[in-house]
Amino acid sequence: MPLDQLAHLLAEDMVAVNALIRDRMASQHAPRIPEVTAHLVEAGGKRLRPMLTLAAARLCGYDGPYHVHLAATVEFIHTATLLHDDVVDESTRRRGRPTANLLWDNKSSVLVGDYLFARSFQLMIET
Repeated sequence: MPLDQLAHLLAEDMVAVNALIRDRMASQHAPRIPEVTAHLVEAGGKRLRPMLTLAAARLCGYDGPYHVHLAATVEFIHTATLLHDDVVDESTRRRGRPTANLLWDNKSSVLVGDYLFARSFQLMIET
């Protein structure tokens, strides 16, 4: 199945996934977190991993409330690893845009990546 057909099939669930991602990326205590995460969300991307998670749930006949949380968890883990990877590789571009470590600094990138890992664990225990 082409990616655009999969995206169309999962559009309603992906709206819920993206809303959950935006909600859980917020932080009232560390203003840098929403800045960095907004930069990442605005960079786009196919969100292939959450779509595959949702598709797998459907293929297995899952009909519960947790597939959206699991899809957001997968995206958080993926995004956290990208933040860490850009620091390790000293990357300056991702998806055609400056990386977070270039715009802010390595410490911010690593700490926001850690924050996303923590949020992913939080989402996991909610399911």
